[in-house]
Amino acid sequence: MHDVRVQIRRPVLDAIAAGTVTVLFRRWERPRVRPGGSQRTPVGVLEFTAVEPVDEADLTADDARAAGFTDLAALREAQRGDGQLHRVAVRLAGPDPRVALRAKRRLSQAERAEIDARLARMDRSGAHGPWTAAVLALIAEQPGVRAPDLAARMGRETLPFKRDVRKLKELGLTESLEVGYRLSPRGRAYRRG
Repeated sequence: MHDVRVQIRRPVLDAIAAGTVTVLFRRWERPRVRPGGSQRTPVGVLEFTAVEPVDEADLTADDARAAGFTDLAALREAQRGDGQLHRVAVRLAGPDPRVALRAKRRLSQAERAEIDARLARMDRSGAHGPWTAAVLALIAEQPGVRAPDLAARMGRETLPFKRDVRKLKELGLTESLEVGYRLSPRGRAYRRG
């Protein structure tokens, strides 16, 4: 079960993966995550094990250390703002399953048929007609090119284009680079037929 994405900076993600950060503090009108929820991140899948409102006056030095802050004053300074303060217990639940999926270099007939069916559904439901083959071809031909540039080459808006690429990423066919995208080994195997 995935919740609304919580923005977490990379150093904090690394600290969660290392086990040195075990809680996050966020100000929300109502919680955006729930216990048992999860989120995929660059370091793996995070699980939210507890979510509870907390009064800023009840924060402790232990809370600050668990959240990766040097002291209580730094934690309090970082939590300024509106909304109810929430303590979110978090842990690394395991690797992102898409990593293993996209690393596959060979596809069985059943896997190929499943991908064909999923892409056909995406093409049928797309607001701008069939798009999956064209996007895969564009990424194959131009890896590492910025999403706005790729979108412009297809005559599309950037944000809907990026959403479509994320759908391909969910199937393990593409992967994000520091700038742009590339086909994954699975994506290359699929395109080879």
